[in-house]
Amino acid sequence: LLLAVCAVGIGGTFQYGYNVSIINAPTQHIHKFLNETWSSRYHKELNPDLLTFLWSVIASIFSLGGLCGALIGGSMAIRLGRKGALLMNNVIAILASILMGISFPTGLFELLIAGRFLIGINSGIGFCVQPLYVGEFAPKHLRGGLAMGTSIFLTGGILTGQIIGLRQEMLFIFPVLELLGGEKHLPLLLSSSCVPAFAQLLFLPWFPESPRYLLIDRGDELSCAKALKRFHGSSEYRREMEDIQRECFALDGEKPKKPWQLFSDRGVRWQLITVIVMTMGQQFSGINAIYFYATYVFEQAGILAEKIPYVTLGTGVCECLTALSCGLLIDHVGRRCLIIGGYVLMTLWCTVLTFSLTYQELYSWVPYMSMACVFAFILSFGLGPGGITNTLTAELFVQSSRPAAHMIAGTVSWISFFTIGMLFPFIVNGLQQYCFVVFLLECFFVAAFIFLIIPETKNKSFLEIKKEFHKLNFGRNA
Repeated sequence: LLLAVCAVGIGGTFQYGYNVSIINAPTQHIHKFLNETWSSRYHKELNPDLLTFLWSVIASIFSLGGLCGALIGGSMAIRLGRKGALLMNNVIAILASILMGISFPTGLFELLIAGRFLIGINSGIGFCVQPLYVGEFAPKHLRGGLAMGTSIFLTGGILTGQIIGLRQEMLFIFPVLELLGGEKHLPLLLSSSCVPAFAQLLFLPWFPESPRYLLIDRGDELSCAKALKRFHGSSEYRREMEDIQRECFALDGEKPKKPWQLFSDRGVRWQLITVIVMTMGQQFSGINAIYFYATYVFEQAGILAEKIPYVTLGTGVCECLTALSCGLLIDHVGRRCLIIGGYVLMTLWCTVLTFSLTYQELYSWVPYMSMACVFAFILSFGLGPGGITNTLTAELFVQSSRPAAHMIAGTVSWISFFTIGMLFPFIVNGLQQYCFVVFLLECFFVAAFIFLIIPETKNKSFLEIKKEFHKLNFGRNA
């Protein structure tokens, strides 16, 4: 099971995290490339405003691709199967890597934009299909921990990108990074997304398709039994087989639903509201503000400017370790406790950070409190909203609704990601450190919503979770 999660994650959410962070490393080289290409093509200098616009397009087109990927990910998972969709998704990643790699030798920055768009589609599909696949082959007593692979590989991808971003300072530790860091090797860096894609194409075919997909969607009981034996062993698979058969019987041949059908289905009304609130809450929780203010906080704490990138790297390590810790705790502590606790703690740290940033100059120890709050907030986010949100999305729906639910969750996530990216500079410029008041209110609201609405899903089958929501959807007397 652990090997299957690794085979899925390396070409899934790892690509998302890696491609979010890797574009920051070669910023100066890309600016130089845009200037040189424009000068050679039009025989005049590139206007600084146009340069900023082109760079913004290169950076943000990834989000548009991710949105498109989320919209088609569920359909791919239904038509090709969960495993088939992930394997086909790697073709998109390889094509994107080729386009980004040849953009510099050919002098066509349009290929770089197209490549970023395609790798965004790849990330959107992976972000949608990976938790779907893992949630369906995991036994219910390990489902939370295995589903946390989504967040573990995402944070691992971000951390890998951050490490490569520090290539010049870390050559004495990792000499191989010089290969990626030099300007002449920039095409190699940009096309490095093909490495996880080839790794998944190499390892994932050794694992079977989702057992639930095989029995419920395809009606292939023999293949389902074989897949369960591979995932759970010959002695333990029968219990899972019975659980899948019960769900199949309850669905009574119901076909996979389209996303728009979920909005008119009263039976999943509160599950859908829950997923939308949690997904938006995760994006608008203030984690972006924390990373934005991190450099300023570290400077005020007396950390030398040249050392700040290493401390920032520490925040990435911190987030990755908390995702691992959450994976170990989730099936023992439960989902509700972790996600509610995470949001409550984030509310607390936002409050403390607002005061510490306001009175930063008053006492010498206040900057250190601000720095502690940054790490505490990241820890709280990783232990709660950062990991549990995707896990719950996979658990709240039965087989016929799950792909559509992941498409909706992915779409909301990418739109929220793009929106916070557009609005965040205005929020910070307008409110400065008081922007954390907005985020603490949001965290408190989401914590209250989860406390009142979401039941505990630990060690429960998908049908049992559906029954928990039945009273909310149809009233207490239903």
